[in-house]
Amino acid sequence: MTAFDLLGFLGMGLLLSAFLFNQLRIFSNDSLAYQVFNFVGAYILSYYAFVLGNTPFLILEFVWGSFALYQFFVQLNRNRKTA
Repeated sequence: MTAFDLLGFLGMGLLLSAFLFNQLRIFSNDSLAYQVFNFVGAYILSYYAFVLGNTPFLILEFVWGSFALYQFFVQLNRNRKTA
């Protein structure tokens, strides 16, 4: 197993952890941690897909990560307004 493979597993682990923690109600849909796990995991997997030349997977993960990053900033802004 290469370091590149480990990078792919890290991205996958972050996305699956976000999903699992959300299902177990450890993370809510609007928590910052949930969004961070999603956008970091998705962008890692975007890079992984890019290097592998897998365009459909690259597009999926890039869009996933972009929506999660957007939601991160939306939630961050909400948290600032309520503080």
